[in-house]
Amino acid sequence: MAKKITLPLTDEVIKDLNAGDSVLISGSMLTGRDAAHKRLFDLIEKGEPLPVDINGEIIYYVGPAPAKPGHAVGPAGPTSSYRMDKYAPALLDRGLKGMIGKGARNQEVIDSMIKNGCVYFAAIGGAAALISRSIKKIETLAYEDLGTEAIYRFYVEDFPAIVAIDSRGNSILVQTKK
Repeated sequence: MAKKITLPLTDEVIKDLNAGDSVLISGSMLTGRDAAHKRLFDLIEKGEPLPVDINGEIIYYVGPAPAKPGHAVGPAGPTSSYRMDKYAPALLDRGLKGMIGKGARNQEVIDSMIKNGCVYFAAIGGAAALISRSIKKIETLAYEDLGTEAIYRFYVEDFPAIVAIDSRGNSILVQTKK
């Protein structure tokens, strides 16, 4: 049975999540992909303010397709997370509490998650149309010139995901030899 999570995430909820847990997420989350992450990272490197407050937020690695009439968004499947690995530790250090994507993360990201008490969720690749049904409303927050790679706020209800890496670094994505 899936655990129901309401955003924003609290440290208590994060600590209670274990790698392999199925979750249904409700509330609001940020979105962003490669181009938006690069811009955020460049601002952090320059010591400049970010265009959105990421403290306590989750970011979903997605570039949503245009919405069909009567829908908040078109297909919205996860992007491969490794493409954000260069930028993730800096964002986690700035207060980001969770990430949603697909695929493994590098050790630097995992170490930063442990240090900052964060969680990484995997969304199901290939289920973009199904995932989009849980997205009830979207707002453009920053970098509108990036089109689908802009930073949006998604309002979601029962967004399906799996805890891929918990705040202690346990992962369903890593296989160990015995």
